[in-house]
Amino acid sequence: MSIQVSNVTKLYGEQKALNNVSFEIGSNEIVGFLGPNGAGKSTMMKILTCYIPASEGSAKVCGFDTNTQSIEVRKQIGYLPEHNPLYLEMYVKEFLEFIGKLYQVKNVKDRVKEMIDLTGLQIEQNKKIGALSKGYRQRVGLAQAIIHDPKVLIMDEPTTGLDPNQLEEIRGLIKKLGKQKTVMLSTHIMQEVEAVCDRVIIINKGEIVANDNTQTLQKNNTKQIITVEFDKEVNQSVLKNIAGVEEAILIEGKTWKIISDVENDVRKSIFNYAVTNDISILTINKEEQKLEDIFKQLTKK
Repeated sequence: MSIQVSNVTKLYGEQKALNNVSFEIGSNEIVGFLGPNGAGKSTMMKILTCYIPASEGSAKVCGFDTNTQSIEVRKQIGYLPEHNPLYLEMYVKEFLEFIGKLYQVKNVKDRVKEMIDLTGLQIEQNKKIGALSKGYRQRVGLAQAIIHDPKVLIMDEPTTGLDPNQLEEIRGLIKKLGKQKTVMLSTHIMQEVEAVCDRVIIINKGEIVANDNTQTLQKNNTKQIITVEFDKEVNQSVLKNIAGVEEAILIEGKTWKIISDVENDVRKSIFNYAVTNDISILTINKEEQKLEDIFKQLTKK
């Protein structure tokens, strides 16, 4: 296993940021690490990258313990934090050569050229980092994270500030890197997770609440969503009183999102209600649950 986390707890005074967290990530696997703000994602990443120690439990990267073998762990990891720290007064090539020398990379100029080509920095390579757009700064950050060819790549919000074209390119690059490295990816963009990740780990209030691939999460989901448009205005409390309906949310106009248990198909009950009250149903659709809906259900307060 590239990453092994066993019963990790992190305390800040009396507050538990992580509570008995355990998970594993295998080689050449892309895993999305998800959770609401304050759930413990950044704390877990800081432990894995040896920025802070765990209060209890153990974390290993490529077999090296983050507490007792931190230097070896850092050799195995490439890290792109959310707030990408760069030397803005340095030129792109100059900065990457500087980082490469810190890692004692052989043939550093050749490696820098390879990273520039890989991350699409060719037209910006002779500019100062401070003159780059946010999207290109992210590319520089990604290039410095992989310049030493680490076995594990940990990224926190890697596509922040990218336009749609850049987003597609970086996603493709992440998938390409995932064939050679273990990638742990933290993001709030669910489409990104569905596009590139093999598996999802969801953390909430310092505890793991889901650990599976997206298809299985969607298959095992317990909620069903029906979208229905009426020809007349309907009262929310009346809809919620229909047998099997758990929640009714007005989307816009006369269109409602109806949430029920997956075992209880409420479409017939909604139809009967409409007929009884002389209401026409213009459209009614059963939606496939999206990862975003499952995330909300697992992390709602």
